[in-house]
Amino acid sequence: MENIIEKIKDIRKSKGYSHEYMAHKLEMSQPAYSKIEKNETVLSVDRLFKIAEILETSVIDILDINPNTIYNQTNNDNATFIGHQQVEHLYQDNKEKSEKIEQLYLSRLKDKDAMIEQLQKLLEKYLK
Repeated sequence: MENIIEKIKDIRKSKGYSHEYMAHKLEMSQPAYSKIEKNETVLSVDRLFKIAEILETSVIDILDINPNTIYNQTNNDNATFIGHQQVEHLYQDNKEKSEKIEQLYLSRLKDKDAMIEQLQKLLEKYLK
């Protein structure tokens, strides 16, 4: 992950973008963006894609991997394996978050259904 953060910093600096500019574009505070570049905040896949868009570069360039070798695990190039691990790590982090969000969403739907049922009973009671 540190390599990804360093690549983001390098690209940002080469473009002449400040932390304030990046924070504004990401709709966050400057200290919050600084925490991303200090690796104090987990970089989500969504945020990585947004940063790539702001920096006018591709996620593949930020990850510094060759897209032709990601799936070719017969290649003994250590950099390819590390790139694959980085993608897998980002995928796992976001998969877990997505599953939690889905569980919370389903729970909220159940709460909504129960509330509707209660309100319907109250309404029936008052209409009688």
